[in-house]
Amino acid sequence: MKKLISLLLVVVLALSFAGCGKKSDDNLIGVAMPTQSLQRWNQDGANMKSQLEAKGYKVDLQYANNDVNTQIQQLENMITKKCKVLVIASIDGSALTEVLRKAAENDIKVIAYDRLIMNSEHVDYYATFDNFRVGQIQGEYIEEALGLKENAGPFNIELFAGSPDDNNAYFFSDGAMSVLQPYIDSGKLVVPSKQIEFTTRAIHGWDSANAQARMDNLITAYYSSGRKLDAVLSPNDSLAIGIITSLKNAGYGTADKPFPVITGQDCDKPNVIAMINGEQSMSIFKDTRTLASQVVDMVEAIMKGEEAPINDTETYHNGVKIVPSFLCEPVYADANNYKELLVDSGYYKESELQ
Repeated sequence: MKKLISLLLVVVLALSFAGCGKKSDDNLIGVAMPTQSLQRWNQDGANMKSQLEAKGYKVDLQYANNDVNTQIQQLENMITKKCKVLVIASIDGSALTEVLRKAAENDIKVIAYDRLIMNSEHVDYYATFDNFRVGQIQGEYIEEALGLKENAGPFNIELFAGSPDDNNAYFFSDGAMSVLQPYIDSGKLVVPSKQIEFTTRAIHGWDSANAQARMDNLITAYYSSGRKLDAVLSPNDSLAIGIITSLKNAGYGTADKPFPVITGQDCDKPNVIAMINGEQSMSIFKDTRTLASQVVDMVEAIMKGEEAPINDTETYHNGVKIVPSFLCEPVYADANNYKELLVDSGYYKESELQ
């Protein structure tokens, strides 16, 4: 009997030591999002977490309140926890070089999510929407709304751009200007402020208040004497909200002073309501469920030791290398099709848009 008990103890101890050597989080995925202050990142994070968990993965989802150092600390903690894959929507795409080096040293794969991470060889994949196409669609919407192909003009337009520390902002701008610049060159479109260069129209941090302040200044300087404003290129919804607030304060939104054509991106709820109310013209719809689903497929391939699915190996150079990418196709919503795109698809409830 004593021999049997001794044998059992040996077996139990052997199993215990074997368990101690096993990693407890072999399926842990780290998801780093920039902020909870914008609706779209809350949806991105929630969609990513739910879809990964449905596949049986554990998820460490963190938001960094738009603070670069906080995001770096969160990523360092994810590395310490031995996450197998890091999905990162960066705050500053050029600030993560050192922490990504640590990830590589720990054999952790990195997927840049919607914002390309710059200046690092340790970015394995990039998942996003076709960001040049996003800008093109915005430019094409303005082109059609003003009838630029048919009408001689001239039409007055003001141009906004996104945050300079977000690589996507340059793609949005380049895409839009590929459509609009020929009309500016021909004189059909006029920019009264002459603020055409990216640096003169960029809004740091995609901040609504800063966009409002810049629009306030533009109205005071160039439109207070009654000059008509026909269009405003806004690359996303957070800027559009600031622009709309400024225009309202200046008396726009009446029969005598109608809103200009205003573009946007993300289909945030306040902006969809603004579209319904005739204040914002359109917004690019980037279905975060689609992007999250694609990233889940990429994570699963990595976890199986396979190459992740990609459809672009030419476009996105991060300063060190071309990052293999998967580009999802964007579409736009406006007052005519938002129900089909946003409500019928289950993205929003009709009651949320009232």
